Amino acid sequence: MKTRHTDGATDARRRALLILGLFGGGGLLAAGRAPAQEPLAETDPTAQALGYKADAAQVDAAKFPRHAANQTCASCNFFKAEGAGGSCQLFPGKTVSSKGWCSAYAARP
Repeated sequence: MKTRHTDGATDARRRALLILGLFGGGGLLAAGRAPAQEPLAETDPTAQALGYKADAAQVDAAKFPRHAANQTCASCNFFKAEGAGGSCQLFPGKTVSSKGWCSAYAARP
């Protein structure tokens, strides 16, 4: 059986890679987690401008005549489901209700 002899530089490289793997990998794991997002409030200025309602049944039909009963965030092209709610490209950093609606509604193709 051969024994393998290493020099000090090889050992130092191995230690450095081990340390990077232990500590650098933890940073990658933390970076992969999405930060917690807060729910979009109907009083948010952008939400108000787009007539967002967390419950599509509460949309004012006189103010938004294009709204149809089957239109909800869950069926909108801008919505991405995440748990009980989801995210919307129009409201970055916020979660929206899958049962919600806004005037920018665009049906999924």
